[in-house]
Amino acid sequence: MINLGILISGRGSNMESILNFLKENAIADVCPKIVISSKPEAEGLKKATKFGIPTKVVSNNLKGWDYDKEIVNVLQKYEVNPENGLVCLAGYMRLLSPEFVRTYKMRIMNIHPSLLPSFPGLNSQKKALDYGVKVTGCSVHFVDEGLDSGPIIAQKHVIVSDNDTYETLSDRILEQEHILYPYCVKLFSERRLLVEGRKVVIT
Repeated sequence: MINLGILISGRGSNMESILNFLKENAIADVCPKIVISSKPEAEGLKKATKFGIPTKVVSNNLKGWDYDKEIVNVLQKYEVNPENGLVCLAGYMRLLSPEFVRTYKMRIMNIHPSLLPSFPGLNSQKKALDYGVKVTGCSVHFVDEGLDSGPIIAQKHVIVSDNDTYETLSDRILEQEHILYPYCVKLFSERRLLVEGRKVVIT
């Protein structure tokens, strides 16, 4: 059994896609335990409550490991442990401390709106448009101590149209995110992800 913790900061649409997928497909090996938000006004908190998932807000001025220790304490209170847990970042707008990453080594996933390693960080859709790429997309990766630099699990591509705006491109990428992220959670629950250095092999 994989105990799932999800970290959010906003609307939680990727969180919602994961929870819907688990519910609709009756994935018995994954048990959502807790949704933690860094912001008390996050829309995703209400969505999580509708699924019957406990929620917690950790909002303070602490930084780095001082802040993340509180997150880890909540995760472990709800049995999302390094031995049996998976932590999914879903629009979580804080950088994780190295201590947090090492505690849950290769058990933290993130989704990013570009084909990594291109356009890491914020505003990836705008960067893709400004650069003039013809193809972009989204990537799910394990989190390491760098910025969007962990081993890539899976990607989906999105064609960039000549008349795309930031909004239209972001919407099409988000549609693919909602497909890709639940798929990667399922692969993890089936123990089909083998990390070999920077490469993730799907067995």
